[in-house]
Amino acid sequence: MTQTAKRPWHIGVIGGTGLAGGIALDQAQDIEVASPFGLPSGPVRTGFVAGRRFSFIARHGAGHSISPNEVNYRANIDVLKRCGVTDVLALSAIGSLREEMAPGHYVAVDQFIDRTQGRQNSFFGPGLVGHVGLADPVCPRLSAMAAAAARTSGGTVHEGGCYVAIEGPQFSSRAESRMYRAWGGDVIGMTAMPEARLAREAELPYALLGMVTDWDSWRDDEAGVEASQIMSVIAANVELALATVQALAAALPDEREASPIDTALDHAIVTDRAHWSPQLVARLGAVAGRVLGSG
Repeated sequence: MTQTAKRPWHIGVIGGTGLAGGIALDQAQDIEVASPFGLPSGPVRTGFVAGRRFSFIARHGAGHSISPNEVNYRANIDVLKRCGVTDVLALSAIGSLREEMAPGHYVAVDQFIDRTQGRQNSFFGPGLVGHVGLADPVCPRLSAMAAAAARTSGGTVHEGGCYVAIEGPQFSSRAESRMYRAWGGDVIGMTAMPEARLAREAELPYALLGMVTDWDSWRDDEAGVEASQIMSVIAANVELALATVQALAAALPDEREASPIDTALDHAIVTDRAHWSPQLVARLGAVAGRVLGSG
């Protein structure tokens, strides 16, 4: 099956630390969406921004009650897909590994180094094996639009950056922070993986706009990062994040041109059809129904 060339925009926003309150939506309604992958972080709030459909989910749940290593990333992506989202924008707090990326700045991430451990990082599994390409894990179109929106809203924006995803919930040691810098990491966080992986498996173009809140722990002349420091920077900049969503909505083209990511699963399934697991096919109805014939 193929996707239509053009369709309306429906942006899914995943709000990270400091954004549990959501984004400003017209005609907003909260909907509980069930997922075969377990409980998502909470309800999906859907509505309109500048006449465009947006849906929001708080990654850490109400009151920031879910730790980064306990987030059900599969369920979150699955329910957004079930809501008809076409693209996903993650708004996240990040630490900086580079002098030029200062607290209060924004980084439109374009690469990842995954250091997470033990998280459910794929929708596929025994009985239905799929391999999606992830060489370029971020949608360049959505990322560029998000960066432009942040800049329009008055933010200092760095386009491009390598995000090191750590397991958490603890922050890095100084030795780890220096190592990540040596690897080529530019920023650091705890939530982009497996989120970006799963978005690609769900054929959802994904972009991450990160707000720099701290210098991590690589600066010898400064104290290590503390949660209170992060929350203070976020509180001072949350209005900019919300304005960025408004600016993004206003700048979206009237029609959404098809993205190559819309068909990321076209050649990803390697299990012979005769050996497909009916149970897994059913679970993947939203994520991969387009290619499995179960959607």
